[in-house]
Amino acid sequence: MVMRLQNNVQVGELNLADGASGKVVPVNNSKDALQILILGTDTRDGTNGAYGSSADATGEGHSDVMMLMNISKGNKQVSVVSFPRDLMVPLPACKDPKSGQTFPAQALGQLNTALNNGGPGCTVAAINQLTGLHIDHFMLADFTAVKDLSNVIGGVEVCVDHSVDDVNGSGLVLPAGNSLVQGEQALAFLRTRHSFGDASDIARIQAQQYFLGSMVRKIKSDGTLSDLPKVYNIADAITKNLTIDSGLANIPAMVAIANRLKNVDLAKVAFITAPWVPFPADPNRNILSQPAANELFTALHNGTDLTGGSAAGASTSPSSPASQAPAVPAPSAAAYDKSIQPINVVNATGIPDRTTELTATLQGAGYTDLSQIPENTAATTTIGYGEGFKDVATDVAALFGIPASALVASTGVNGVRLNIGTDFASGTTFGKTALPPDIVASTADQSGKCLTVNPEMYPPN
Repeated sequence: MVMRLQNNVQVGELNLADGASGKVVPVNNSKDALQILILGTDTRDGTNGAYGSSADATGEGHSDVMMLMNISKGNKQVSVVSFPRDLMVPLPACKDPKSGQTFPAQALGQLNTALNNGGPGCTVAAINQLTGLHIDHFMLADFTAVKDLSNVIGGVEVCVDHSVDDVNGSGLVLPAGNSLVQGEQALAFLRTRHSFGDASDIARIQAQQYFLGSMVRKIKSDGTLSDLPKVYNIADAITKNLTIDSGLANIPAMVAIANRLKNVDLAKVAFITAPWVPFPADPNRNILSQPAANELFTALHNGTDLTGGSAAGASTSPSSPASQAPAVPAPSAAAYDKSIQPINVVNATGIPDRTTELTATLQGAGYTDLSQIPENTAATTTIGYGEGFKDVATDVAALFGIPASALVASTGVNGVRLNIGTDFASGTTFGKTALPPDIVASTADQSGKCLTVNPEMYPPN
């Protein structure tokens, strides 16, 4: 069995960002916090040809399912963040390991197209760049993998509030109420574009999260992850149609992750959709909603419990200098004209657009001579100030709750230079992890809910 599993898997490079080849950060799959990117490809190559022609999507195809699973250190919580397929983001330059072709960077491109720029490692690179996180593993599944998995676990229970007929689309046909779907119907449930809610991609994401939550409950109730033969049967079914990175392409790694997941409380398995708003240039596309997206990504980086509890919400990170630093300086009477004080706000967090929220806060406090500067990532937030600007720097520190120890006199600074490090990657109060309200769409313990069917997909009379 072990040899068969080992021979099943197809392996791809983890990170295809141009120049990143071979730069893999070691990770302990048994105990470290893990970021695993789960991708579903729409390719019609090979055994997937029954779902369209090769002209629909050849080669790698597009990643119409993109879920980032985070397993916390200590296995206390798991989060699954879905990224909309139509999300417009900066795309990095990626080098195809097979052809050697380098795909140029794009200032703005559709996230699900990154997969076709050399493979799943380009999607990994794009999401790393977008979130400031570091993805440790990826799993790329095709249509057949979904069918086989649903069959080997004996189906997944779903509920719809009305009968649905998408026979001319995905092929999904269900009666109202509860149904056990597997094989072709499970795949149709995940593929359908118009059956639920407002027929948008976001509604489809909600259906995918619903399906995954039900599947987690099924596997948990069956004790599957504690039964090694069952684990091997699942692995055998999905690895035949799965591409993974080399760090995951061994049986001990797969078993280690299964062992970690088996004891996680279902109420601590959270499903989230990356915060988004319509893309101004095309309302059929999306962009990240800020600052909510940065707050989410920072919470993931910090291991924050998104479902609540002691680690959730506005909490000081144990490793944050705020817990050890001197008190925050008190604001002065500001005996100067705030509007003419030059302040450079430097983004050294690795998170795009991080300075936007902070400059808005500065403007609200009366500081309007501002510039925003990108910079290489730095761990620590500092405030440099030139001669005669210590009082301004002190007031800027007080505005954001930055400790006095962060202030540094510098002859090379004209005015004030607010250098934002990774220890201040979200919110406007230093040392706090901000969370957007109601970020968790659902948790894996929530059963009994029925999905709302789009009236346009009701069966004909």
